[in-house]
Amino acid sequence: MVWRFSRRLFLLNLLGFTVARCSSAPTSQGKLTIGVIDYDGGAEIINQYAKFNRYLAEKTKASIQLEPTFNENKAIERLEAQAWSLVFAPPGLAAVAIARSQYVPIFPLVGVSNLRSIFVVRKDNPINDLKQLQGKTVALGQPGSATGYYLPLYNLYGLTLAEIMFAPTPKTLLEWVVEGKAVAGAISMAELNLYSSPISQTDLRVLYTDPHYVPPGVVLISPTVERNRQEYIRKVMSEFPGVLAQEVGYVPNGQIPDYKYMIDVVERVKLIATELQNKPVQLFKKTT
Repeated sequence: MVWRFSRRLFLLNLLGFTVARCSSAPTSQGKLTIGVIDYDGGAEIINQYAKFNRYLAEKTKASIQLEPTFNENKAIERLEAQAWSLVFAPPGLAAVAIARSQYVPIFPLVGVSNLRSIFVVRKDNPINDLKQLQGKTVALGQPGSATGYYLPLYNLYGLTLAEIMFAPTPKTLLEWVVEGKAVAGAISMAELNLYSSPISQTDLRVLYTDPHYVPPGVVLISPTVERNRQEYIRKVMSEFPGVLAQEVGYVPNGQIPDYKYMIDVVERVKLIATELQNKPVQLFKKTT
């Protein structure tokens, strides 16, 4: 065990950058901390960002610290603390960062086009309208997910549910619906196609498809980074070869997507966020 741990540190030193798992140390001058979601928690993320981090360190003369998080909840904490200099943010987190923490989008991420949020139910369930979920148990994704959390709650606004179950993964959410633990579950169409097994595909049907397309994720830069330095980092990243940029998932010359609607959704959901652990769950703003 000691040998494996030491070997890992040695390899990280060879890569020329540091990796932290959500350390609480504040960003200091001369250091750029890069935040990214890493659901798998494996070593692949280190190799994925190695060339980019070396390039950024060389051009900015800064120490680059890669800080992966395992889920959206921890990422939101880091965003609220403005602890990340750069963030490779999926759509839900991007909307939160822009709306609440003044992060600025600088590049779009490579992502699934035409991404939309859906609700699925068992094929033998007679429900055919979202309003019929009144009084039922519904499964959602983790806070921070555009298709599994924000858009579904926005679409359910005004209902009272028996309970909301928060699935750790899309696959678990689908299993809960198939097993009857939840009457319906919110997920993206892309995740349904990716994570549903041949058995669950025959057992599930789409109850509702949100009409709005989810914008691609974006690379964000923190307001704590000085303005001239922001512009220089933007220039440096725009000159990073496109093929290598795709390895870390951004488009150097891409157009920044419009986040107005997603931010409106996030702000609407914020009004009911404190109610979500209650039973029953009242998905509307209470008046005093």
